[in-house]
Amino acid sequence: MERVVQFTGPRQVEVATAEPVPLPPGHLRVRTLYSGISAGTELTAYRGTNPYLTRTWDAEARLFRDGGPGIAYPVVGWGYSEVGKVLEVSPELADTPGVPAPGTVVWGIWGHRSEAVVPAERLVGHALPEALAPLAGAFARVGAIAYNAVLAADIHVGEDVAVFGQGVIGLLTTRLAQLNGARVTAVDALETRLTKAVEYGAARTLNARTDAVAERIREATGGRGADAAIEISGSYQALHEALRAVTVAGRVVASGFYQGDGVGLRLGDEFHHNRVQLVSSQIGGVPPQLVGRWSVERLQQGFLRLVADGLIDVKSLVSHVVPVADAAEAYVLLDERPADALQVVLEF
Repeated sequence: MERVVQFTGPRQVEVATAEPVPLPPGHLRVRTLYSGISAGTELTAYRGTNPYLTRTWDAEARLFRDGGPGIAYPVVGWGYSEVGKVLEVSPELADTPGVPAPGTVVWGIWGHRSEAVVPAERLVGHALPEALAPLAGAFARVGAIAYNAVLAADIHVGEDVAVFGQGVIGLLTTRLAQLNGARVTAVDALETRLTKAVEYGAARTLNARTDAVAERIREATGGRGADAAIEISGSYQALHEALRAVTVAGRVVASGFYQGDGVGLRLGDEFHHNRVQLVSSQIGGVPPQLVGRWSVERLQQGFLRLVADGLIDVKSLVSHVVPVADAAEAYVLLDERPADALQVVLEF
């Protein structure tokens, strides 16, 4: 029997069972090894705040429409950080170049389920580099999100960059920004995460609860302000502080998944008077100026290459490996005790 994690209502989790489905043409069957839980996007479905639960996304018009939810409980098999082993390949795909053979460890997106039937084209190029342990494959997508935000920030060597939010994606953003030549100020409300940020390359850290963040950043840059800021926590207050922290005509990359109305975000203040550039970064695409050279696939594969080359450590980001049977406890941990966890991974 297949096991799948589902939300049956806000803050209600169960591990259901289902019969395996037949393997159709053009598909592979994958047995999941690990599946990382997203402490951002995924928790919005767990908490009941995700916009898809109240409105419908019109993909053609690129608009959310009122009038009904796009998804409804039970929300089945969410998750976008999976790694597993190919069990079976549709017969007509045997020996097709690029299609992973049985036994290959692959990474991709198929949700928190013990077994998945995945279209072959989604796994071409997704064999895990041999130098990496399987658990590293669970970071391909979150690493790409961080990578995308850093590209959107358009960082130049020697610039000052503030990264707001030092969860898993924020820590990876800090490291990638440092690799890109930035002096990074890491901002978070949790001291444990700020300590970790120093390990990931932050030149200085600021506590969002106790420090006057924008003022301290301006003092450290001779009054100028940061050249760029990346907001990755999904907090409107943090986004507002990021806008306050950058120099005149500086750039702020909004990469968090913001929920509800923008309480605490005042666009008539520093944003308006300092002519700040506010850029959205979302993993559905790359920065427009890079479309000819970059793609989401390149982001994911490039991130794993950096890990394989030893430039980024993902192993130390894993705080908990939880048997899938205990999935409900894993969500409670992330929701109620974020200071005690970084990357929580379900083990199948």
